[in-house]
Amino acid sequence: MERKVVLFAFRGDVSCFVHVLLNAIDYRERGYEAKVVLEGEATKLVAVLSKAEHPMHGLFEKTKGQGLFAGACRACSHQLGSQEACVTEGLTLLDDMHGHPGMGRYTEEGYTILIF
Repeated sequence: MERKVVLFAFRGDVSCFVHVLLNAIDYRERGYEAKVVLEGEATKLVAVLSKAEHPMHGLFEKTKGQGLFAGACRACSHQLGSQEACVTEGLTLLDDMHGHPGMGRYTEEGYTILIF
């Protein structure tokens, strides 16, 4: 059985988001297929963590470099003014559920869903 996990990050709190990134990397290192989906306030963290001077910039870049970001919510990033930063950082805008990334497709694909 393939081991797959998707971490949905909703909170706009950097300290919480750092744990999402660390866990995604840890799952990957343990042999899981891991993905991170940014929803809600978490989409605003892309602009913050993409700045080289931010202490967690390296972790953000490592997560991106490992291809762990599935993408960011199209509707939320638009509503919260973070869509441009998400696109600039190469994140796919996800909108398969009325403009938002749906969890159902991940369930159907055998992922365990974790919500932060």
